[in-house]
Amino acid sequence: MITIEQLKDVKTRTEALYRYLDIENKKIQVEEEQLRTQAPGFWDDAKAAEEQMKKVKGLQKWIDGYKEVKTLCDELELAFDFYKEEMVTEEEVDGLYGRTVDALEDLELRNMLRQEEDPMDAVLKINSGAGGTESQDWASMLMRMYMRWAESHGYKCTVSNYQDGDEAGIKTVTMQIEGEFAYGYLKSENGVHRLVRVSPYNAQGKRMTSFASVFVTPLVDDSIEVYVDPSRVSWDLFRSGGAGGQNVNKVETGVRLRYQYKDPDTGEEEEILIENTESRKQLENRENAMRLLKSQLYDRALQKRKAKQAEIEAGKKKIEWGSQIRSYVFDDRRVKDHRTNYQTSDVNGVMDGKLDGFIKSYLMEFAGGE
Repeated sequence: MITIEQLKDVKTRTEALYRYLDIENKKIQVEEEQLRTQAPGFWDDAKAAEEQMKKVKGLQKWIDGYKEVKTLCDELELAFDFYKEEMVTEEEVDGLYGRTVDALEDLELRNMLRQEEDPMDAVLKINSGAGGTESQDWASMLMRMYMRWAESHGYKCTVSNYQDGDEAGIKTVTMQIEGEFAYGYLKSENGVHRLVRVSPYNAQGKRMTSFASVFVTPLVDDSIEVYVDPSRVSWDLFRSGGAGGQNVNKVETGVRLRYQYKDPDTGEEEEILIENTESRKQLENRENAMRLLKSQLYDRALQKRKAKQAEIEAGKKKIEWGSQIRSYVFDDRRVKDHRTNYQTSDVNGVMDGKLDGFIKSYLMEFAGGE
């Protein structure tokens, strides 16, 4: 049975959210923005109209989210009093407490995702590390893990580039994960993921360690201005591989975009290479490759901004994007995040996409320091 202190904590956090989210002001904003949708000729510019409707929907979602938390909080307080009069059971009160805390934490986490890029869709790229088949198999397991996570959250997942491994697994894959705050949540996955297991590919049944790197960048849309110097862009065409039908194998629909990037601060140059084989139409692959390039350029500018901010706020914790972030030890039934020390023994659940515990721990520790 929950204690009076736990009930007070829920009430205090709910009241604090009302202030943090500025619910009263959001209600006024929704009314004002809805009035704009009623203007004559509103739908003449379909793109602008869609953006306006998206804005209204976003504001309303915060209001509805808080309303749900407040309703659960009030019901919990009532149930706590009813339990004293034996009108509800201890299990019913505890169950309601669990649902209330879950809704409260979800809204608190969304409130922490305040960076400009957090609400965006995400581009997630997985590269297998050294180690051949073992690492390539590990990369394919991570791919499945993130696809299952996206599916469980109602996000759309599209594979834009995929390269098979030599014998099993994959060498690399690029996925676009589309949904509200997809990048805000998945930015916690940036880094090197380490697997320790008895390898099915080793005849002696030895314990093997494998690595794969995960890169997550925000997927920019037309509302984000990113400059691409056309004189630094070149294209290659190639036949898409894999089981995609006769058209994919016989026609050069795959595109390879090469961009000669020059760092505006240091003057150093490097080539950014992007391949896209998602569509059977070359034009669509070109458009998506350009979108992925803009996402990378936006992310570079973003990381520079974060680095400068970290220098200013020298006392705050810094995110090491390229470091080993998590270990998956199958034999010991343990998955541990080395940044937050959050761990779980539910290895199968994690590999089936249950990553929310890791994501929440990361955001609680680091989101405020960004």
